[in-house]
Amino acid sequence: MFDYSILFNNTDNPGLISVLVTMLFAFFLSSMIVITYDLTTKGVQRSDQFLQAMSLISIVAAMIMQAIGDSLARGLGMLGALAIIRFRTNMDNPRNITFMFAALATGIACGVYGFSIALVGTITFCLVAFILRLTPYGNGIDLIGDLRVEIESNEETRKELEAILKEMCSKYQLETYRNIVPKAISTANPTTKTEYFRTRKESTQELTYLLKLKRKFSEFDLTNRLEAHGKIMDVRLRFQNNRVRL
Repeated sequence: MFDYSILFNNTDNPGLISVLVTMLFAFFLSSMIVITYDLTTKGVQRSDQFLQAMSLISIVAAMIMQAIGDSLARGLGMLGALAIIRFRTNMDNPRNITFMFAALATGIACGVYGFSIALVGTITFCLVAFILRLTPYGNGIDLIGDLRVEIESNEETRKELEAILKEMCSKYQLETYRNIVPKAISTANPTTKTEYFRTRKESTQELTYLLKLKRKFSEFDLTNRLEAHGKIMDVRLRFQNNRVRL
């Protein structure tokens, strides 16, 4: 692979050629990670600033490691200086954190002149990312949302509803249940000026489910299937972004 000893490098005071080769190689490997992230990530929510940050952080890491060298005093001083900085950026997706750490590790490996480790590690990381992209874990974005319906107040209708959810959803869970009791409405007769009462409607149930739709079905398939059922009323289906918060 790479034998850095041919440059007669001094780790305490690296030369200009050593620094230049290190920075360029760190940028090259981090660019491979950025391209891999762009090709293996689905969806439109992709920040250009995040892609640039992955390329730049490897250069910063290499610079820090070269500045420290083998000096313990430099390392402690650098640790104290970096402790002053407070990073307020939150990344909700753990996959983004993994790619950021990969770019950071590439810069660290280049900074300590471990070019073989950096190259093999980057190629392996990118290859595994492409392999995972072809597995069922990377086939698409899961549709996760909540469903609110109103059904007749009987056990048979509820079983029919859950049979549809079992067929079209990989997972579902009942979140809220509310029983709507019929109300008596008072109405006055304008001629006789007498009041009489009438029942508004039959008793119904309002159910809210948290569900995860199967990949072979769309939200339109589920909505049409529920609305075609005569005893399921007031179908309200809402999907949201499936981000995972740490």
